[in-house]
Amino acid sequence: MYVLTRQNLRTAFPDESEKTFSEGLARLVAAGLLTRAARGVYVNEAAKSRSGHTIEQIARALRPADLSYVSLESALSEYGVISQIPVDRITLMTTGRSGEFHTPYGTIEFVHTDRSPTRLREDTLDLEDRPLRIARVDIALRDLRRVGRNLHLVDMDDYEEILAESTSQRNTSHKRNRERA
Repeated sequence: MYVLTRQNLRTAFPDESEKTFSEGLARLVAAGLLTRAARGVYVNEAAKSRSGHTIEQIARALRPADLSYVSLESALSEYGVISQIPVDRITLMTTGRSGEFHTPYGTIEFVHTDRSPTRLREDTLDLEDRPLRIARVDIALRDLRRVGRNLHLVDMDDYEEILAESTSQRNTSHKRNRERA
């Protein structure tokens, strides 16, 4: 674990006074051993276990009690449906409040959804190598429409092609699961 909350760090120094702990934390940041990613969230720069999804780890640390998933422009860009790649921003749907956090690793945009956690799990993919779930391509476009975002960057021909592929793969997977049962 290389993205740590202040609370995580505090448990490592339970006998320190709050003042001593805060001063020690400030020294670690000043020395470059920790980077303050957001209020109460730090990244251990020396960790060897870092993944390519640091910004997603930060998002999880910011909203640990909420279900958040990659969607909107970020997901559509990953699927190749949007030609412009948002390199300094990640767009997430969340069961928590909407909000935007500017970090040294990019901007994290949370957009609230009222859909149930059960429905969100059905509409997203849990990929082994990343900390947050990602919306299926059809759900990412639906989310984009629901929140009133601009659709002019979406290449609908690419979208239809990717949607057909993913639907075919899901149907094959469901068929295999039924045959095993």
